[in-house]
Formats: sequence, structure tokens, C-alpha cells
Amino acid sequence: MTLTKRMQRQGRIFLAPTFIILALLGLYPLIQTLLMSFTDARMASGEPLHFVGIDNYLNLFSRKPFWESVEMTVVFAVFSVAVETVLGLLIALALCANIPLKGILRAAILIPWALPTVVSARMWNYMLVDTYGVINDILYTRLHLVAEKIAWMSRPDTAFAAIVAIDVWKTTPFVVLLLIAGLQVIPRQAFEAAAVDGAGVLQRFRHITLPLLAPAILVAMVFRMLDALRIFDSIWVLTRGQMGTESMATFTYRQMIDFRKIGLGSAASVAIFLLIGIFVIVYLSAARIAIGQENEN
Repeated sequence: MTLTKRMQRQGRIFLAPTFIILALLGLYPLIQTLLMSFTDARMASGEPLHFVGIDNYLNLFSRKPFWESVEMTVVFAVFSVAVETVLGLLIALALCANIPLKGILRAAILIPWALPTVVSARMWNYMLVDTYGVINDILYTRLHLVAEKIAWMSRPDTAFAAIVAIDVWKTTPFVVLLLIAGLQVIPRQAFEAAAVDGAGVLQRFRHITLPLLAPAILVAMVFRMLDALRIFDSIWVLTRGQMGTESMATFTYRQMIDFRKIGLGSAASVAIFLLIGIFVIVYLSAARIAIGQENEN
């Protein structure tokens, strides 16, 4: 047995307990949800379950609110992850440069990400209140940048933008953390050799930093995309899914808890699982093709 195969075998052995735990904690609920999606189960109804086939899925896919929640979630994920990636890259580059108090700044940048999402959402909810919120106090009272105080969470045109901004504030530090780790493993000799050859800052960034940092960027975007596509807690705290901010997760929660339709809610959960899986597979395939073309160039 070669050294590579022996190391691969040892890796599988070490990972086996983790896979077993994940199967018990994740696979069983998934199978149970799938089975419930083919029934007419209702919460606390006391009635026996009846097999209804794909009726729940047909009912779900014929509902306009479901597709609106899918559209909102995808748009939110694309916008928030794109902004977080660009902003996270800029901050990571700045924190890897020779600047004073770099260690303190690295620790401070992680504070928003360390806060529980419900706590940060509630905090921003108070800050965005039109009557006494600090955001309106700054924009309207002090800087006079707006003509009137804005009820940020009570208007469809501002609620979505506010939720994206809050998510960017909350999770950009996570992207920064991953990208700093990726930047630190890039060999300094590559930059020194490029500088000797006369390459400028932008050229070194374009031909050295970005290609070598691409795997870390891909990992950060995949993790953030998975989180963004199943966003629930911040939206529920801020708008309860109103003002055009209903996500797939809040839609499912409403069906299962508010309307007590366990069967329909389970179908929505399975649909969300499949949609997220398809989205991630397509994204990873496109990203790998792009990285491969970049390496060839």
C-alpha cells in the first residue's frame, strides 16, 4: 500500500465518527421530513395520517407566495454574498498589511460575527425605528441627509435593503477571517520575485493574490451562500416576513407553526433542501470552471 493510500485510509477512519454523528443528527430528520411531506399531517390535530402522494408539492408549487419567497431568498443571497465577498477581501487585505494595532483590529472586526443573530437583529431593529432610532437621528436630525424620518422596516423599498445591510454587517467578519487565513499561506517569495521583475501592486494582486486566494474565496462564498439561502432569524426579528421580505425559511415556518400544516410545511422544507442543493452544485461547477480557466491563463 502506497503512502498516499495509507494516508487516505487513515483520514477516512478519523472522519468516520463525524460522519456517523452527522448521519444520526441530520439524515434521520431529513428522512422523517420527506415521509411527512407525503401526508396530510397537521399539528396537534389528533387525526390519523393519510397518504396524499405529491398533493402537497402540487399545492406548494402552485402558490404564488412560495415562489415570491424563493425569489426574495435568492436575490437576498446573491446581493449579500457579493457585497460581503468584496468588502471582506478589502478588509482582509488591509488587515494583512503592515498597519499599527493590527492585532487589535483583527479581534475587533470579529465582534459583529460573534454576537448572536437574534441579539444583533434586535439591536438594529431599535436603531432603525423612525421615532427614536439612532440611524434617523444621524441622517435626519444631525446630517440632514433625508427630508423626513424613515420607517425602515415598515416600507417595502427600504426593508429589503436594510436586511441586506444588516446581514453584511453581521457576517462580513466571517469572510474576512477565512480570507486572512488564505492570504497568510501565500508564499511571500512570489510577491518579492514579482516586485523584482517590476510588477506593480495591481499586477501582483491580479496575477498572484487572486489566483492563489481563489480557493479560500470559493469556500467563503459557499459557506455564506448556504447561510444566506436559509436565512430566518434576522428576518423574523426585523419584519416577521412582511414588507416583501418573506424568505423560504419564514414561509415554511408559517405553514408549519402558524397554519399547523405539517405536511405542507414538510414539502416546503424538502423543496428548499433541493433548491439549495441545486444552487450550490451549479455554483461550485461554475466556480471550478472559472478557477481552471484562470489557472490555465
